[in-house]
Amino acid sequence: MPTSKTSRRGKTRGTLPPIRLGPRFTKAFQFAYQKHKGQARKASRIPYITHLMGVASVVLEAGGDEDLAIAALLHDVVEDCGGRPMLNQVRRLFGKRVADIVDGCTDAYTIPKPPWRERKESYIRRLKKESADTRMVSAADKLNNIRSILSDYRALGESVWSRFNGGRDGTIWYYRTLRDEFLRKDKSRITVDLDLAVKELELMTGCKGAHLLPGE
Repeated sequence: MPTSKTSRRGKTRGTLPPIRLGPRFTKAFQFAYQKHKGQARKASRIPYITHLMGVASVVLEAGGDEDLAIAALLHDVVEDCGGRPMLNQVRRLFGKRVADIVDGCTDAYTIPKPPWRERKESYIRRLKKESADTRMVSAADKLNNIRSILSDYRALGESVWSRFNGGRDGTIWYYRTLRDEFLRKDKSRITVDLDLAVKELELMTGCKGAHLLPGE
């Protein structure tokens, strides 16, 4: 285990104080759990809350504050649990900053969602103008997703792509294009890890080359 020196006053020297997570974070976790209760990750029995926990973990490990961690827990609640009325509820319960990040991470506000390709291209265009806060949470979301894809691909091989609307080529195109957009502005712990994950997926699948969707 890592060790550190402590002064007579009991303060650890050479380290920053831990990020404080208070009652708002606990409230956000409970809110996310209730809203996503019964949902599972794609083609699995894994509770969806594990993804939200994973994204919040990535954000906190990269130095994000409580608002960013709360937004990470709630980043899918508008898209999957109620659209714009849900966004208004998030704003009322957790504040404007959290709601703005959740809004920026949302690529659909209606059920059924718009066609996959239209939705993803629109999201990539929007991402170019989003705040640093939103881009951090979005990048953490994509990193957690691609790590899950890598794990599932190792276990299941090519059959994993049947669960994705974009198939193999479309899905890899999407994450590769997002990776490039994040790196354009944000060379951080999260975006560097995302770059490494995309490269690993390309290597495993042999899918390298053009940044275009099939048929373009």
